[in-house]
Amino acid sequence: MAGTVRAALYLRVSTGRQADSDLSIPDQRRQAKGYCTSRGWEIVADYVEPGASATDDRRPEFQRMIDAATVKPSAFDVILVHSFSRFFRDQFQLEFYVRRLAKNGVRLVSITQELGDDPMSNMIRQIMALFDEYQSKENAKHTLRAMKENARQGFWNGALPPIGYRIVEAAEQRGHRTKKTLEIDPIQAETVRLIYRLAREGNGPSGPMGVKSIAKHLNESGIRTRDGGRWGVDAVHKVLTRTTYVGRHRFNTKYWKTRERKPETDVVEMAVPPIIDAAEFETVQVLLKRRSPAMTAPRVVSGPTLLTGICFCAACGGAMTLRTGKSGRYRYYTCCTKARQGETGCKGRTIPMEKLDSVVAAHIEQRLLQPKRLEQILSRVLDRREERTKGRATHITELRKRAAEAGAKLKRLYDAIENGIADVSDLMLKERVTELKAIRDQARADAERAEGALDRAGPSITPQALKTFASQARRRMRTESGGYRRDHLRALAQRIEVDAKEVRIMGSKSVLLRTLVAASSAKSAGFGVPSFVPKWRARRDSNS
Repeated sequence: MAGTVRAALYLRVSTGRQADSDLSIPDQRRQAKGYCTSRGWEIVADYVEPGASATDDRRPEFQRMIDAATVKPSAFDVILVHSFSRFFRDQFQLEFYVRRLAKNGVRLVSITQELGDDPMSNMIRQIMALFDEYQSKENAKHTLRAMKENARQGFWNGALPPIGYRIVEAAEQRGHRTKKTLEIDPIQAETVRLIYRLAREGNGPSGPMGVKSIAKHLNESGIRTRDGGRWGVDAVHKVLTRTTYVGRHRFNTKYWKTRERKPETDVVEMAVPPIIDAAEFETVQVLLKRRSPAMTAPRVVSGPTLLTGICFCAACGGAMTLRTGKSGRYRYYTCCTKARQGETGCKGRTIPMEKLDSVVAAHIEQRLLQPKRLEQILSRVLDRREERTKGRATHITELRKRAAEAGAKLKRLYDAIENGIADVSDLMLKERVTELKAIRDQARADAERAEGALDRAGPSITPQALKTFASQARRRMRTESGGYRRDHLRALAQRIEVDAKEVRIMGSKSVLLRTLVAASSAKSAGFGVPSFVPKWRARRDSNS
């Protein structure tokens, strides 16, 4: 090159922590200046990348430097780095940019890995790049393994915690680093509880609210996100679907580059203090699933009619859809087959919308929502539930007894060793101790799982609970104007069949019981359940 060589320095460290506290960048700059001085080069640019990985080219300063190097004429003749790994830790990308720079007459030079331009030097550089790439992947693998183990032990790996939590120092310290854990942020946790309450029961007369309605309500109420921003649909949905809020934070769920989901075998659950109880969380998941367009058509969820999506013609099985007359003054439920094909397709019914809505809602109020009727419908389900509860309780007792017996046997063996009666080096003794420990630990774990299942089953259903539920459900089905609430009605009836002389109302006993349990355990019934599971119409004459 003729004249003074113009050099651009590229200085990089991998993490923000290194950029804040490490001497790597000052040291890289000192060595680069010394290198240029010894060769008479002029430093014309300085590009510093604090806390950026070299596995890809998504680096602002790097791209600014490449832009300056590839314009004609180039802003400099040489890019100087401490080592090739500072420039790239991907062999293919390194060679791509080296060739791109060479086309514009710019060379890449390493202070610690000096190479020429001959074929042998190019091959050595490529081999070095392969080793750098391998080392980078190995480091990432070992770091992730350590972070997963850290999460298993209940420690926080960094990053911003979910809303409702804050990072605190743990009592335990390993090495020179203090471990971190999560604790409940009392202020933000109230926002989380409010979001779940709105999803479950709504705001007063609204009934259960969808994700978009919740976001709108929070913004209108002046409730802001943690950083003072406005709530969006995605932020609310994340709150409502995070298992973190029931005490199980999921770590290592996505690939950080592509954001694709990882297999469940790679995910680690970290125990954190719960903000929402499991029963309320499951109720909200059912509501979200029901509102999902993948499960239920949007018109069924947000349509204006009370029975859209659950009302069907008994003759042909087609849906009863809304039809209007006199420019919208009159509204009817009409068999969709008849509407499309006429009476040759189906002689189905056409019924005024207000009349059918009133008949269905009044029947549910007067016949289903009576304590004795509820007890009659749910008698078999409640009996089976009681039997399962008793069976689980007995099973838990047996497991606890087995664990206690194994623990007592272990204690006797330890006493025998301590008193010199048994030889600690005896292989059979070691095997017996290992076996008893396994029996004890397995029995304890099984008992804890069984107790968790028992807790999730919810409280027992008493006559008073049935009476309270029936009264609340009748009251909450009605709006202030005298109409009916869609979601509340759909929690009790999932299919309406309209025949020539009768209307059949059907629902699921298991769904009815789940709604009742939710009302007993979570302050309010979890109205809004999966539809199309007809079960509770025990006798035709009782629901016609």
